[in-house]
Amino acid sequence: MNRRRLLIDAGNTCLKWAVVEDKQWRAQGRSDYADWAALTVQLTAGTPCFIASVASTAQEQRLAALLGAAGISAHWLAAEADLAGVKNSYLNPLQLGVDRWMGLIAARGRTREPVLVVSVGTAMTVDALSADGVFLGGVIVPGIRLMRQALQQGTALIAETMGHWQAFPRSTADAVESGIVAALCGAIQQQHARLVEASGSAPQCLLTGGDASMVLPHLALPAEQVPALVLEGVDCVARERMAR
Repeated sequence: MNRRRLLIDAGNTCLKWAVVEDKQWRAQGRSDYADWAALTVQLTAGTPCFIASVASTAQEQRLAALLGAAGISAHWLAAEADLAGVKNSYLNPLQLGVDRWMGLIAARGRTREPVLVVSVGTAMTVDALSADGVFLGGVIVPGIRLMRQALQQGTALIAETMGHWQAFPRSTADAVESGIVAALCGAIQQQHARLVEASGSAPQCLLTGGDASMVLPHLALPAEQVPALVLEGVDCVARERMAR
């Protein structure tokens, strides 16, 4: 697939993008919703754009207007029941977040072994994929910033002070930060153990999302950080759609 294409992963707080051509990722970047200059210079009329978005309606409308003004056809992706070797076992397949769906598709493209797909962002999702490509299900928990905000807003004595991870914290700020990391790691490790039990073998663990690097060093299991995992899934779907 040699045709140029633009891939976009529109998240809650920012969007990531990549330009792919001749099977090569020519450019990649991250743009805050307040400044799309880096993305704008990559826009070329006639380029198909494939988008996985969990952004607000207002941000999606802004993005659609930007792409339309540049003469770019936008393809807004959504979860499906079965695609690219992945079977969606959600009770309502369309309800699955498209970012999670793209992460699962990318994981399937990387391995035929059981795999745990973890995205650490505004929320953290931990999704299990079997060796035969079945999405078994997953959990959603608040991410680092949401947990921190909940403690600051829901208690009287926890101030808005940034702490640091410590094995045995001796300040409130460090206790908050260390507790948040412990909670997230615990959710990942519990789902990992459940997937081991379900599959009978040790699954791979792939981490993505803006806060993945804050969790990865503290996991008590092997894991690989893949920053562009969602975009990899978007590209897999883009190649399939463009080949039709």
